Formats: sequence, structure tokens, C-alpha cells
Amino acid sequence: QVQLVESGGGLVQAGGSLRLSCAASGVTLNNYAIGWFRQALGKEREFVAAISWSGGRDSYADSVKGRFMISRDAAKKTVNLQMNSLKPEDTAVYYCAADLLGSGTYYVDPYEYWGQGTQVTVSS
Repeated sequence: QVQLVESGGGLVQAGGSLRLSCAASGVTLNNYAIGWFRQALGKEREFVAAISWSGGRDSYADSVKGRFMISRDAAKKTVNLQMNSLKPEDTAVYYCAADLLGSGTYYVDPYEYWGQGTQVTVSS
């Protein structure tokens, strides 16, 4: 059974940084594109960032470009989302998702597996 687990969320002041990690059991993330999505209270889930299964391509939502960076940590077998210069509007539950041999799309549907999410709260 494939399970994704996010970690690293928390409360931070505006301008601060957090690093989210996505780990998996039951599967190696090396064969999966990983996407990060977020859902704020009362809003729809939205794309944040993604990295292709090969690691050769990453993509970002315009709202986080230049502030967030997605990367793979081969040693720890995780995919991380480094979030800098956080803003109150970044407050949301952040989810990682896995898409077998995917290119790292911003669409929700191709992702077969999802984590339970981790809360990120940015205070002003």
C-alpha cells in the first residue's frame, strides 16, 4: 500500500521560511513525478510546484515562483519544498501527490497518490 506523508509545516511569520518534505512508504519516489498542492480554507485545491519523475523538469505556480523551490533528496528519499519569503496568503494545508512516470503536471487528476497534508500558517 502506497502512503505519502508530508512533514515540516507549522506557524511562521511573514517573510520567514519553511521546508516541507514528502516521504513515501510502499513505493520509491524515484519513479514518480511529485506535485505539491495547497488548499486554503474555503478555497479549491491549487497547484504549487511539481518535479518530473526524472527530476529534469520542475514547474511552479506564478504566485510562488522565485520564492519556492522543489527538489529531490536522493539520500533521504524525499521530495522537498523549500518555501522562502512566506506571505499570509500562503497559509493553507499543503499536500504532496505522486504520479507514476509523470512529467510534473499542474493538473490534479493524473496524481494517483496523495498525502494527508500539513498545515502551513503564515502570520502577518
